[in-house]
Amino acid sequence: MSAPYPPTLKQLQYLVALLDHGHFGRAAAACFVTQSTLSAGLRELETLLGVSLVERTRRVVRFTPLGETVADKARRVLREADELGELARASGRPLSGDLRLSVIPTIAPFILPQVLPRLRRDYPTLRLFLREEPSGSACEALGAGRADCVLLALPYACGDVTAQALFQDRLFVAFPGDGRDAPPTLRPGDIDETQLLMLEDGHCLTEHALAACDRPELRGHARMLGTSLHTMVRMVEGGLGVTMLPEMALAAGILDGTGVAARPLDAPHAARTVALAWRRGSPRERDFRLLAEVFAQGR
Repeated sequence: MSAPYPPTLKQLQYLVALLDHGHFGRAAAACFVTQSTLSAGLRELETLLGVSLVERTRRVVRFTPLGETVADKARRVLREADELGELARASGRPLSGDLRLSVIPTIAPFILPQVLPRLRRDYPTLRLFLREEPSGSACEALGAGRADCVLLALPYACGDVTAQALFQDRLFVAFPGDGRDAPPTLRPGDIDETQLLMLEDGHCLTEHALAACDRPELRGHARMLGTSLHTMVRMVEGGLGVTMLPEMALAAGILDGTGVAARPLDAPHAARTVALAWRRGSPRERDFRLLAEVFAQGR
């Protein structure tokens, strides 16, 4: 027998927030309600459905198997509800209203300063909410509906998305010194595997660089130390080793004032593809393609 009335979007929001945060207090804060309000809403949902979704103890919040299934479905329902508003916005002025963009850390500081002024000038009614996060977190946010689009580097498995390539970003080998005695390019075989410094796990640039070199021993010996490309440059300047940098970072002046030089990596796939990705079938695809053009032209 069907429920006398369907669950409300608010009840579904509470359920998804509890699954994401695993704690009633944090879930309530994320929904901007009190913990008692969230708890009451979830009990109403369970009563409405006639099933138990969450096992409550003093220390642990544990979802029942059915609760996890319902929460996953609720997430899709909430995302589709958000897209109703997107349909209305898409019918109005291009690139207007709210837009949530996630950008990976190896792109954000090198392209946003060039592009954001143009966006503010040409699209004054656009309210852009930026979040810098690694590719995995960004793609997860996109799939969950917390982000509308993602600026990232391909290849990367980002789920059921449409991606528009913006430009190729070549990889360079950075090393200490002024580079006057260095050849115009460096091959993967020129890299001492015991000296290679890379970003710590979670940054796709590391995978792109190691794949371009196609030397399995590099993967085994590379030291995953840095949390940002600026940190990597300082490590190289201090004589701790060599690293890989994308061309956009060099163009933005990351080596200015340092004792570090760089040469292009001479390898068949020594580049990453910078792209804008969004959920397949999104009603705002026109906006995203226009945004992609702005990023491609403004780099």
